[in-house]
Amino acid sequence: MTNNSIKPGQVWLDTEGKRIHSHGGSIIYIDGTFYWYGENKEKSKPGSNIWHWGVRAYASQDLYNWEDKGLIIPPNLEDESSPLHPSKFLDRPHIIYNRFTKKYVCWLKIMQPDASQKSTVLVADDFLGPYTIVKEGIKPLGMSAGDFDMVVNPSDGKAYYYFERVHSEMICADLTDDYTDVTGYYSTHFPQSHPPYVREAPAHFYRDGLHYLVTSGTTGYFPNPSEVACSSLYHGPFEVLGNPHVGDATNTSFGSQICSVFKHPLKKDLYIALADRWVTEHTPGNPTTYEEAAERFDRIFNPKKGMDPTVDHFNPVDTTKSDFVWLPFRFDGKMAYLDWHDEWRIEDYE
Repeated sequence: MTNNSIKPGQVWLDTEGKRIHSHGGSIIYIDGTFYWYGENKEKSKPGSNIWHWGVRAYASQDLYNWEDKGLIIPPNLEDESSPLHPSKFLDRPHIIYNRFTKKYVCWLKIMQPDASQKSTVLVADDFLGPYTIVKEGIKPLGMSAGDFDMVVNPSDGKAYYYFERVHSEMICADLTDDYTDVTGYYSTHFPQSHPPYVREAPAHFYRDGLHYLVTSGTTGYFPNPSEVACSSLYHGPFEVLGNPHVGDATNTSFGSQICSVFKHPLKKDLYIALADRWVTEHTPGNPTTYEEAAERFDRIFNPKKGMDPTVDHFNPVDTTKSDFVWLPFRFDGKMAYLDWHDEWRIEDYE
């Protein structure tokens, strides 16, 4: 079946009729082809001890129909200590191209057993791989680095790394010339005392002289209100503008979490928020509303309440059934809004 529109929140199949698995993902445009890549969750059933099955990529000419290009970063099944082993908590791959070294550079977030988070860096000569690990187990700036985004300044090729300093604040760090490490120069933003208030999942885009960061709160796989902020500089300061999701009475960003924002290169002003709907069915014992999830996370992480991680137990979420919510931004002055559409088409934009 050929798709001719985007239908947020509905099951999305590739050109072979298989469910797409490209979560926490991004789109990169290379030589006239769109490539969508992300976490492959096809085997991540609760109880399987499989968090991921590598990084999968898809190719498209129209953003509707996606051809499976396979695992560009396959899981390492032989070495249980490898950050690529399926049991490791590998999240949110981001790939940027270095025009000076002619390398594709991929950063991965790997959550550790003690809940700290470290980074693995890989490089490849071709976007589709093969990728080779060049650094692993690193803590950028000595920090536990969580959800992140990476952006390259198109004018001078300088790269920046936005990441959540786990359960604390957002960091913007300069990357080295080869994009495989940080220089040591950084700025801090949106400080908060603890989840669920800490901002995570940063998604950067640039429009009309402003750098935008869209972030979510910290409630695990359970969705919460997004927040958009902007600045004239990569390093801020950022002005918080508010929740972009229009009419979202559930306070769940339409039941999703934005992972990246893609500027359509062939359109004047089309910016697409790519989001994951991680939870598509309720698991008994888990929160049913944002307010319930936020209250649980506050009780677990609030130092004034004892920070007791055993206060509430969360049951595993079946991410093999996670879907995608892609929506176009609408701008009014500086503010970026997301309206709900049951269906929308790229062709409706200039």
